[in-house]
Amino acid sequence: MDNSKRPYYGWYIVISATVIVLLSNGMRMGIGPFIEPFMDDLDLSRTELSFIVAIGMIVYGIGMPIAGFLLKTLSTRFMILTGLTIVCLSIVWTVNAKGFVSFLLSFGVFLSLGLSFLSNVALSPIISKWFVRQRGKALFYLATGGMAGIAVMTPLETWLIQLVGWQYTLLIFAVIFICITVPSAIFIMREDVPEGADIIGTVGHLEKQEPPDINVRDAIKTNAYWKIVLGLFACGFGMNLLGSHGVPMLMDHHFKPMVASLGVGMIGIVAMFSTVALGHIADRFPRKNILFLVYFVRGLGFLGLVLAATNWQLFIVAFSGGLVWSGSVAMSTAILSDLYGTRLLGILNGWAYFGHQIGAALGSFLGGSLYDAFGTHFYSFSAAAALAIIASLTSLTLPKHISFHKQIKLDEQRTLVN
Repeated sequence: MDNSKRPYYGWYIVISATVIVLLSNGMRMGIGPFIEPFMDDLDLSRTELSFIVAIGMIVYGIGMPIAGFLLKTLSTRFMILTGLTIVCLSIVWTVNAKGFVSFLLSFGVFLSLGLSFLSNVALSPIISKWFVRQRGKALFYLATGGMAGIAVMTPLETWLIQLVGWQYTLLIFAVIFICITVPSAIFIMREDVPEGADIIGTVGHLEKQEPPDINVRDAIKTNAYWKIVLGLFACGFGMNLLGSHGVPMLMDHHFKPMVASLGVGMIGIVAMFSTVALGHIADRFPRKNILFLVYFVRGLGFLGLVLAATNWQLFIVAFSGGLVWSGSVAMSTAILSDLYGTRLLGILNGWAYFGHQIGAALGSFLGGSLYDAFGTHFYSFSAAAALAIIASLTSLTLPKHISFHKQIKLDEQRTLVN
C-alpha cells in the first residue's frame, strides 16, 4: 500500500488524547450532578464542599508542572498510566470516604492531581511534537474534547446517579477510564516522530524551531511568557466565575431558572462546534491575532451577560461567546510551542496553566464575596470583562520568534565578570 495514502499517524494520537480529555475534563468540570448527593450522604455543608472544590482547582493547577516534569524526564505513556492509577485509587477512596478530611484528601486533592495528568494541557506536548504545519488545528481538536466532556458527561452522570447512586457512578467511570486509557497509552502514544512528520517535511522545520541550549529559567525571563500567563489567568477567572455564578446571576436578573441554565449551557454547546471551525483557521492566520479575537469577544460577552435584559439578548450573547469559548488554551499552547519549542512545553505550559487555576479560584471566590458586599454581580463580571480585554490587547504584542542567542551570551558574560 502507498504510505502517502495512509492517514497521518499523529491524528490517531489526537483522537486518543481527545477521548481521554473528554473523560477527565468531564469528570473535573461536570461535578454539578454530584453536589447534592455528596452533601446528603457525607453530611457536608455547601461551604465545606465549596472549599473542597476550590482546593481541587489549586491542586489541579499544581499537577500541571508535575506532569510536565514527568514528560521531560520519562514519557507521555508513563504520565498517563500514573495519572490513571491515581484517579482509580482516589475514586475507590472517595467511595469509601467518611467525614470532611477523608473526602478532602480523596476527592479534592488526589483525584484532582490524577486528572491533571490526563488533561489537555498535559497531553498537548506530544501533539505539538507530531504537528508543526497543522499544530493549531490539532490543538483545537484536542480542546474539543474538553467541551464535549462537559456536554456529554454531565447528563450521563446525572442519569447514572439517579439509576445506581453516586458511588457506583464513580466506579463505572473508573472502569470506562481504564478500558480507554490503558490501550491508548500502551499502543497509540509514541514519542519518536518519524521523518516527514506533519505530512510535509517538517522534521527539519521542527529542529529549526527548537531554541538552542535554553532552559526554563531562560524562558521565564522573557516578557512573552508572562503575557501568556496573564491571558490564562484572565481565562481562568472568567470561565470559573461564569461556571460558579452565571446561572445565579441571571436568576437574580429575573430570568427563569431554565432560561438561565439554557443560556449558560448554550455557550458550551456552541463551543463544541466552534473549536472545529477555529481549528481550520488556526494555522492560516497569525496565532496572536486569533488569541486577540478570542479574548476580546469573550470580554464583550461577560459585559453582555451581566447587562442582558431579555431572553433574545441572553441567547445572542451566549451564542457569540460560545464561538470563542475554548480557543484561549489551544492558542496559548501553540504559541508557547512556537516560541520555546516542544522540549520545554510540558513544564512551561504547566506553570502557565497554574496561573489559570489561580485565576479560577479567585474568580469563583470574588463572584460570591463581591455580591455579598455590594448586592450585585456587575463588579465581578466587569472585572472578568476588563481582564479579558487587557489580555486581548496584550496578546497583540506577542512576538513571532524570540532570539535567545543574545540573552545567553549576556548571561555568560555576567558569569565571567562575577
